[in-house]
Amino acid sequence: MKFMMFVCSDTAPDTDPTELPDIHKWVADNDTRGRRLTGNVLAPASAATTVRVRAGELLVSEGPFAETAEVIVGFDLLDCADLDEAIEVARAHPMAREGRLELRPYGALSS
Repeated sequence: MKFMMFVCSDTAPDTDPTELPDIHKWVADNDTRGRRLTGNVLAPASAATTVRVRAGELLVSEGPFAETAEVIVGFDLLDCADLDEAIEVARAHPMAREGRLELRPYGALSS
């Protein structure tokens, strides 16, 4: 089962003083196990371009689609047996403490 894991900032990170997990170890471990298919850090939200079409007119604007203090800073494409496994993979990611992770299963396109 494939999941898109959005890696997001958070205005209220965990205050636990213990050392964060090593992101390089997390990536290597999940790549080796075949649970992480790809992923990367994204450029800052200030580099975003929003594209819309309204009444046949192309509207392009600089910046993210919404004004918010919390932004998507990266992503990982996961391949897990089920949601429970995806949650365990996400739980070990450093941003589970410093930010937040959103897991979204792939859905079928309707015709």
